[in-house]
Amino acid sequence: MDKVYRLLQIIFFAAIVRPIILIVLGLRIDGRENLPKSGPAVLIANHNSHLDTLVLMSIYPLRKLHRMRPVSAADYFLRTPLKRWFSTNIIRVIPMIRPSKTKPKSGRENPFEPIFEAIGDGDIVIFFPEGSRGAPEQLTAFHNGIARIAQHHPDVPIVPIFMHGLGKALPKGDFVLVPFFCDIIIGEALTGVGRDRQEFMSAIEEEIAKLTHGRYFASWD
Repeated sequence: MDKVYRLLQIIFFAAIVRPIILIVLGLRIDGRENLPKSGPAVLIANHNSHLDTLVLMSIYPLRKLHRMRPVSAADYFLRTPLKRWFSTNIIRVIPMIRPSKTKPKSGRENPFEPIFEAIGDGDIVIFFPEGSRGAPEQLTAFHNGIARIAQHHPDVPIVPIFMHGLGKALPKGDFVLVPFFCDIIIGEALTGVGRDRQEFMSAIEEEIAKLTHGRYFASWD
């Protein structure tokens, strides 16, 4: 990562992202000891808000930010030159091309290859198995992309995370941040060793669902 972009990234998170999270959001983190200290690793979480990526990146030390690589839809984050520059150089997204409903896959390019390269480089990848943002606190079916990653890198730890409250603080389609208590619950790492795709997907969904058991979350009202 270019030193100038790395400095701009640190400034952005230190001066903007972290103060907002600390002052506006009441962030509570459980299981921080389960976070991998370094990569390669994959963090997977439910997805309700644009805040999800920023919060997951912000719980790491500033010196580690340049090794964080969130996976995002290319058609959303790369649609304008400014958004493209900011997303790729400051947030360092891995743009993933989603299959088009009008254009079939060419079969010539593997959309997961940039993710595999980031893992091979020792980065910590942030991946949302649901794909796009869903309704707050409603888990939708996971796509099998995370199983493909696990099969390609069977020894890389995959850390399940459940986030509550961020979909209320900044719901899909809204642009006004609402103060709200938010919880980040981090589970123990899994690997894809010895699992077929369907079995692994069931295990991943079960692990994230288990993170909510026996917990009290602040009411939406």
